[in-house]
Amino acid sequence: MRTLVISDLHIGASNGNDLLRRPELRERLEEAVRGIDRLVVNGDALELRDGPHRDAVEVAGPFFEAMGRALGSDGELLLAAGNHDHGLVAGWIDGRLLIEPSGFLELEQRIEPRDAGPLAAALAECAAPTRVQVVYPGVWLRDDVYAIHGHYSDLHATVPTFERLAAGAMARWAVALPGEGATPDDYEAVLSPLYAWMHALTQRGEHAMISAGTGASSRAWVELGGQGRRMRPRTAVLRAGFAAAIAAINKLGLGPVDGDLSGAGLRRGYLHGVTEMLSRLGVRAPYVICGHTHRSGPWPGDDLAEWTTRAGGRVHNTGSWVHQRHFLGDRGQQSPYWPGTAILIEDEEPPRLLRLLESLA
Repeated sequence: MRTLVISDLHIGASNGNDLLRRPELRERLEEAVRGIDRLVVNGDALELRDGPHRDAVEVAGPFFEAMGRALGSDGELLLAAGNHDHGLVAGWIDGRLLIEPSGFLELEQRIEPRDAGPLAAALAECAAPTRVQVVYPGVWLRDDVYAIHGHYSDLHATVPTFERLAAGAMARWAVALPGEGATPDDYEAVLSPLYAWMHALTQRGEHAMISAGTGASSRAWVELGGQGRRMRPRTAVLRAGFAAAIAAINKLGLGPVDGDLSGAGLRRGYLHGVTEMLSRLGVRAPYVICGHTHRSGPWPGDDLAEWTTRAGGRVHNTGSWVHQRHFLGDRGQQSPYWPGTAILIEDEEPPRLLRLLESLA
């Protein structure tokens, strides 16, 4: 079975950098999907933090229709929920909790779209005649390949994002940090209240503060990271304040987080979170496919030791389908943040990272 894995499409992003809303770019992916038996969208297909659920089908419908055409009636589309579209499964999880205790979430949960909720059901209708299943928090694609979006890693990553700090506060004062032998429910207990709060804001049209905060964080990372530019006085002041803030955060017990926002620092910080997450969940697969960070890899030149799990497996990241100019620097298509990447999985070969967008013209 030939499987193509993509993630982090963020269709519906208010800043317009979600490339698969553009028909000419959507056609490039559609062409790549023809001849594929199974397409996996490994989380954050939708940007549900920038608008209410009721608008999502209109925005994302053309993408699902195109994938349905490409896969046909013999194909399968697996739709995993991430942190930005956790609403795809939140209702299903809450419904289960009304009638049974926590602990029902396993590493792979397959949910029929009609059971997941109205949004998933509507997207599945758009993708007809292809069969659609919702999967969460991950899915086994082969006996030796496990795919998970990777947002649980926010509890362990050393990059000081908003979600990392909020999760740190939850784990510090409200819910215990998942330890070895943890279950997906242990991670949901910490993270799902944060997602529910953001969901409640967007359903009422109060998404501007979330979008603005995300954009401001990205711009600040670029300026603080330096990227080889001559340091401006404002940047020097920001770095001094940032260093003091990092020290305070760690002293409060919300970390540990690291102030290294260089490209290498971001990569190491996120991969640390991923390997920690996999270890605590007991995922010992030889190959693990993640998304979430938008940094594809590993590429030639990457230190493979950083991409190795504690069980000796290899981590792969699908990258994203959003154009984030601030992370590309002057490397353009050679940047690991260049959008339009995917991972191909065939019957026996190791997963293979592909670039499907040679340009954005």
